[in-house]
Amino acid sequence: MLNHNLEFLVSEKKLRDITNKILSNQRINQKEGLHLYEKAPISLLGFLANKIRKKKNGNYTYFNKNIHIEPTNICVFDCKFCAYSRMLNKKDEGWEFTKDQIIAKIKKHVDITEVHIVGGVHPKMGLHYFIDLIKKIKKIRPKLHIKAFTAVELEYMCRKAKVSYEEGLKMLKEAGQDSLPGGGAEIFDKSIREKICKDKCSTEQWLKIHETAHKLSMPSNATMLYGHIEEPIHIIDHMSRLRELQDKTNGFNTFIPLKYRNGNNQMSHIKEASIIDDIRLYSFSRIYMDNFNHIKAYWPMIGKKTTQILLSFGIDDIDGTIDDTTKIYSMAGAEEKNPKMSTNEIVEMIKNVGKIPIQRDTLYNVLKEY
Repeated sequence: MLNHNLEFLVSEKKLRDITNKILSNQRINQKEGLHLYEKAPISLLGFLANKIRKKKNGNYTYFNKNIHIEPTNICVFDCKFCAYSRMLNKKDEGWEFTKDQIIAKIKKHVDITEVHIVGGVHPKMGLHYFIDLIKKIKKIRPKLHIKAFTAVELEYMCRKAKVSYEEGLKMLKEAGQDSLPGGGAEIFDKSIREKICKDKCSTEQWLKIHETAHKLSMPSNATMLYGHIEEPIHIIDHMSRLRELQDKTNGFNTFIPLKYRNGNNQMSHIKEASIIDDIRLYSFSRIYMDNFNHIKAYWPMIGKKTTQILLSFGIDDIDGTIDDTTKIYSMAGAEEKNPKMSTNEIVEMIKNVGKIPIQRDTLYNVLKEY
């Protein structure tokens, strides 16, 4: 199966066998995935990732016209990697947008197709508060896709409202919520989670909430926080659990690796992953997450230049225009301090690395090819 051009990239029989398996469109298992992640040269990972990218999405790179709104950064949880949230006793360093302020932000953007709403877990912003907000948004923009609330937010909302995940999600869907983002997954391994985010929803709860949403025909995204205290084995475990749920529900739109940024948080002593680490992780994601149609590089977090590089390593989506109050990553030292790009800027960014820009909606229906 291997051709001559690939032979020099593969230094051992085990890698050759794994490579042949991938080229034959066979799924690699966790043990094979770990070996590939740890031993394969970047050139091999990039070759395999792009081969899969082209098969799934050709030379297209997707983006959408969207805004991100964070209603508050007041949060009851204490995640060690977070530079963004503030506890109630530090409200002077936080913000709480009113429903009217959120509506006003949406009204300013007449051509967006999606609003992305996530934020801190505020004890006074519960399920019924957000149901009312969603209804108000749909009243002024009935066709706007509302992608809202991480599983962490939803677990807290449902618990406080004393309803099941299914009941809570049904209420939100009936109000007009269309899908879920993928945040809050972090790393699924219990021992790592205990050290970096022990008081937020568990792995089992995160997966159950997304599985329930999928059963209610509410698609979602999936994420993974990398580049902190996790090891490759934890990365493989995390991806495997997502892959298994996707086999079961086919409800995930895209997988989004999120790079840990070390500014202004309780883990600032940890050195950030290098760009080579980024390329390895993203390339491997495209190879291992074989039942995900899309892998996204979230440009406000990873940076525009790195995003362009990753488009040559299996990535086919870069999120969108953003133009929002996003501070989750900028407060932690991300490169993009004011995350905003025009459609023309995104199109140029994609074309400059030889890819074809595609404006999509949230569900990856093509709206325009550039």
